[in-house]
Amino acid sequence: HNKSVSSHNKPRDWAWEAAGGLTGRHPTPQHPSCLFFQYNTQLGPPYHILVDTNFINFSIKAKLDLVQSMMDCLYAKCIPCITDCVMGEIEKLGQKYRVALRIAKDPRFERLPCGHKGTYADDCLVQRVTQHKCYIVATVDKELKRRIRKIPGVPIMYISRHRYNIERMPDDYGAPRF
Repeated sequence: HNKSVSSHNKPRDWAWEAAGGLTGRHPTPQHPSCLFFQYNTQLGPPYHILVDTNFINFSIKAKLDLVQSMMDCLYAKCIPCITDCVMGEIEKLGQKYRVALRIAKDPRFERLPCGHKGTYADDCLVQRVTQHKCYIVATVDKELKRRIRKIPGVPIMYISRHRYNIERMPDDYGAPRF
């Protein structure tokens, strides 16, 4: 007669289960549990939205008014924020993008000074949202979206079907997702 210990009598090995157990998955990186609350409290209206260069250009192409479309997406007051880097990038694009420059200089937009060297806006935006989790990032850049998704608790605003959409936002905020 085989004396095997039945599984329900054996003490649970929590560490083993957390590490993936029988599923063979790798342990997931642990984020601070306070992040969920931090995420909610720091992300209240009015929303501060970090705008990327190409987001402004694509908004112009789609004939979307930035501030109005942001409000339609989130059902709340939105403050678009332009960093010095993004402004520098738009200025460098020249005459062809003068409409984007005029939009970026809109008094409703908040200017954020940058304290670093160079004008590579993607690094600047990633660094800013890593330090301050109170922003939403507005971009259509696939590479930048991929980098932002690695930072827990930072929603991304993007353009799809001629309107703004948001991902990684708690469901009780803003308009219904499509």
